[in-house]
Amino acid sequence: MFSWFEKLIDPFRAAPIVQPPQTLLAFYWHYLRGMSWVFVFVLVAGVVGALIEVALFTFLGEIVDLAKSAENPSAFFQEHGTTLIFMAIVALVFRPIVFAIHSLLIHQTVNANAQALVRWRQHRYTLRQSLSFFQNDFAGRIANRVVQTGQALRQTVVDVVDALWFFAIYWLTAAVIFIDLDVRLLIPLLLWLLGYAAMVWFFVPRLILLAKAGADARSTLIGRITDSYTNILTVKLFAHTEAEETFAKDAISDHLHKFQAQLRLITLFETAQLVLTGLLIVGTTGLALWLWSVGAITLGAIAVTTGLALRINNMSSWIMWVIAGIFDNVGAVQDGMEALSKPWTVVDAAEAKSLEVTNGAIAYENVRFHYGHGEGLIQDLTLDIRPGQKVGLVGRSGAGKSTLINILLRFHDLEAGRILVDGQDISHVRQESLRENIGLVTQDTSLLHRSVADNIRYGKPAATMEEIVAAARKAHAHDFIVDLQDSHGNKGYDAQVGERGVKLSGGQRQRIAIARVLLKNAPILILDEATAALDSEVEAAIQDQLYNLMEGKTVIAIAHRLSTISAMDRLIVMDKGHIVEDGTHKELLGHGGLYASLWARQSGGFLLEERESAEPIAEQGRYAAE
Repeated sequence: MFSWFEKLIDPFRAAPIVQPPQTLLAFYWHYLRGMSWVFVFVLVAGVVGALIEVALFTFLGEIVDLAKSAENPSAFFQEHGTTLIFMAIVALVFRPIVFAIHSLLIHQTVNANAQALVRWRQHRYTLRQSLSFFQNDFAGRIANRVVQTGQALRQTVVDVVDALWFFAIYWLTAAVIFIDLDVRLLIPLLLWLLGYAAMVWFFVPRLILLAKAGADARSTLIGRITDSYTNILTVKLFAHTEAEETFAKDAISDHLHKFQAQLRLITLFETAQLVLTGLLIVGTTGLALWLWSVGAITLGAIAVTTGLALRINNMSSWIMWVIAGIFDNVGAVQDGMEALSKPWTVVDAAEAKSLEVTNGAIAYENVRFHYGHGEGLIQDLTLDIRPGQKVGLVGRSGAGKSTLINILLRFHDLEAGRILVDGQDISHVRQESLRENIGLVTQDTSLLHRSVADNIRYGKPAATMEEIVAAARKAHAHDFIVDLQDSHGNKGYDAQVGERGVKLSGGQRQRIAIARVLLKNAPILILDEATAALDSEVEAAIQDQLYNLMEGKTVIAIAHRLSTISAMDRLIVMDKGHIVEDGTHKELLGHGGLYASLWARQSGGFLLEERESAEPIAEQGRYAAE
């Protein structure tokens, strides 16, 4: 039975990945429209449940009147047995069945599945945001918003269609009963309703603002704490524990003050509600007693009206907290909506096709890009890289080398010009297909908090274990991998590497990253300080494997240690976003320009030896560190 109700909503059913609306009601409907029929059944169950609950009070009043009018108590059950049995069936059979169905719909069908559906769809959309989206915020805060938006959205709807709906039906039914008994009994109930509406009108807008501010403060707090934990090595290396304490304390204090302001308002709301419901009880009971004293109603009517007034009093307190929770959750949803429903800045063209790389030619044509700053960096740059050519990018920090790589990978869209791969404009092909054809090894390698095998397999999801081990051997990683063991007892390739690979040394992470790219075997290869984290002995051992990896591929390599790229077919020297020199190592030294100046400055530990006669890879037949 539980399983049947749990399967009524499939949170992972196929759905187009589109930008969520940026208005609140549309945002709710965007996620809930596929399961709105479930909430219709919840509404129906709420109506029936409320009617049964009110009926129990009418039963009480009827029993009082029947008992009062009974001339022979010993014959009471014989005379009214059918009525009493019906009341018992309603209380013992119908009521449990209705509320059981209601609970199954809420707990088994809605609660878990609705929030899972929102989280899944929001995560799918967020994953496709551009790189700059993640660079401009805390990863922890983004993740927190994805998680809390799903939970808050689900809880808001459940509270509205369950609690508020139930209470509304309950109140209306009570009003009908009061009118039936004596229309004057409706006066206290109407005055209470008007007072409650005034309270909601006064308190709720203020609660919304405070809840939204609190949700934003909570996200900032989580982001700051996560930032400290993620970069704990840096925190300890610079002895900034106390500084991080202060950094987090400011966020905790800000959240505390905003939460306290919210709680003050809730306390006032609760106090006002208690006064109002007290007036309802006193007014209803007093009026009922007066009407009874003048013979307008029966004694049973006093029991019914007083019982309903007490029940409404108890429910009012519950509804108050429900309303406070609703608007707290609305604030969380609004915070998530504003942060996560931003349009993608890098999108595939409407008719984008998959990139087909046959040769690996790369052409930058009059490219201009400034990270949105309007000027500076790359301006009207043109560069042709022949198929299979091994190109080294050289230049001071900030010259634009990494930017040249980032726009080739289409992490950002160009402001002008275009980039072609085998004659295909990369802005007109699917981003996924573009990056599938490019292998990248960077200096700062972050691994996924998964097993070693899973991290290497990331280069080729369908790879067998034999292929994974072979790639690790080529990257000189197999020997240390087999000795790994994590805190859960997993060993070797099954060992978890920790968040961002923190359980491994920089050199170990780099060799796993190289194994991953070896396994990917893409036709275009980018090496961004690929061996900078390796010691000389391991670097020398891997160089031959990197040369094998580069064979038959178009290669772009960035290295501040010029000896590692001096044997490339061609060196491109950049300065302030412009190409200032282009040639082989030998040619550039002969020019006596920027490259020659940079080469001359590198000595000692930066250069293993200086070989100005280095020849291009295509002629030399190997890729060697010099």
